[in-house]
Amino acid sequence: MLVFSAITPHPPILVPSIGQDSLEQIQKTKTAMEKLADDFYSAKPETVILISPHGQLMEKAFTLNTAPEMFVNFKQFGDMETKLEFKGDTALAYSIKEAVETKLSMQMIAEENLDHGAGVPLFYLLNNLPQVKVITLGYSLQDYEEHFKLGSELAEVFHSSPKKIAIVASGDLSHRLIEGAPAGFSPSGKKFDKKLVELIKNKKTDEILKLDKDLIDEAAECGLRSIIILLGLLSEYNYIPDVLSYEGPFGVGYLVCNFELNR
Repeated sequence: MLVFSAITPHPPILVPSIGQDSLEQIQKTKTAMEKLADDFYSAKPETVILISPHGQLMEKAFTLNTAPEMFVNFKQFGDMETKLEFKGDTALAYSIKEAVETKLSMQMIAEENLDHGAGVPLFYLLNNLPQVKVITLGYSLQDYEEHFKLGSELAEVFHSSPKKIAIVASGDLSHRLIEGAPAGFSPSGKKFDKKLVELIKNKKTDEILKLDKDLIDEAAECGLRSIIILLGLLSEYNYIPDVLSYEGPFGVGYLVCNFELNR
């Protein structure tokens, strides 16, 4: 049973020990993540599936992490103290594989050490619910229709599962919003972000699947495939999008969006 779904960004500076004074510049995002964490707590999921763009990437297969234990640290970002530990949900992971393996290419992996694409959202969401089990899901380089199809197949698994399940699409939007941005500046960055946020708000998923490929490439995003998997799942539900925040002061677009599920 699906009880929570959201889109989150994953900049390491959202972790206070890393961001420090820079957190003031992304206060909207931090406040939105804290609101999202409150909603997550209220939903009381037993397992969260976290779609990360920074895990193991395969060209023609999605990846599903079956590790029984998972760990997060932020040492590469200068934080030597923050450490997180989670239990995996091997049983649900194999249920997903069995349900989709005849329709989509799914590769099982066992990766204990999670990337920041998973670690930053989990830092907020599981702060008061550390007992929630975690499955990480990696997208592929297949077309967007395959990602949407994966989401639809996941919906079938969730419908039949007695577990309370959350799903989170982790991803940053354009990395080219301003001069000095991580991928350099392009006017297509703001155009892409504005268009995508507008389409999500208005539930125009068909138009998201048809976004201009040149615009997507020029925007240098890392979240669209995660979002499309989530939207494929939500296509099987009656939902209301709630954009909690969007900003990009450092040249990267950070979107936080909750999806209210009407049961």
